[in-house]
Amino acid sequence: MNVNLAAFAQSSIAILTLVGFKLLGAVIIWFVGRWLIHLAQTLVTKGLNRQHLDSTVIGYLRASLGVILNIALIVALLGFFGVETTTFAALLAAAGIAIGAAWSGLLSNFAAGIFLMILRPFKVGEFVSVAGVTGTVKAIGLFGTMIDTQDNVQTTVGNSKIFSDTIQNFSANAYRRVELTAQLEHSVDPVAAIQLLKSRLQQIPNVLEAPAPDVDILQFTPVGPQLTVRPYCNNAHYWQVYFDTNKLIHDAFSGAGYPVPELRYAVRAVGAAAGSRS
Repeated sequence: MNVNLAAFAQSSIAILTLVGFKLLGAVIIWFVGRWLIHLAQTLVTKGLNRQHLDSTVIGYLRASLGVILNIALIVALLGFFGVETTTFAALLAAAGIAIGAAWSGLLSNFAAGIFLMILRPFKVGEFVSVAGVTGTVKAIGLFGTMIDTQDNVQTTVGNSKIFSDTIQNFSANAYRRVELTAQLEHSVDPVAAIQLLKSRLQQIPNVLEAPAPDVDILQFTPVGPQLTVRPYCNNAHYWQVYFDTNKLIHDAFSGAGYPVPELRYAVRAVGAAAGSRS
């Protein structure tokens, strides 16, 4: 009996020693692996920063590298403990398929976010119109883009919706055209009104000299000729130029004594006149 107990104790000590060394080795592998992953992410980030890439793109690549290396570390730990990694890989692939089927919408947003980072139709801080939302881009995330609208409402739009719709970037070009109209009364000479507006538009702050403002007859309405007034400015000054141009149209026409356009109807009693002649 004593021999059996001694043998059991000896085998137990051997097993516990082996398990202890295994656990100690796993802990060392884990901390060393995590340190190497952090080092690799730091080196990659520094290299990408030297290439002057967008900060969002760098964040994407750093996070993706971290996910891949952490999965590799976990697989290495399982192999260290004798777990068949091929079976684990098969289970991981099956889980990936199941998750992909369940989260197809999220994955499509993620894929669209990757393409947004590669093609870069807009960047953080630019003024855009995407998927029916107009405002300033505050962040481009993994699954959605955060936009502050003109009325200061924070709006998050799914990346797949952005990528599948029309994207308008108002900040990409050096200048933007302001679209306004000015209605004239029939008695007003449109040529004189055009010259009046052209002579004053350049006085508005932030209106560009080149290209010069466009003022011309847009169409003829029942009220009278309608002018199109189109000054050019930088996107940052768009609304200031827009409102100042509206004020200028009013002040210029009022100062020139132009009558207020109004729709008039002529009523003729044709039937009554014919009856009186008979």
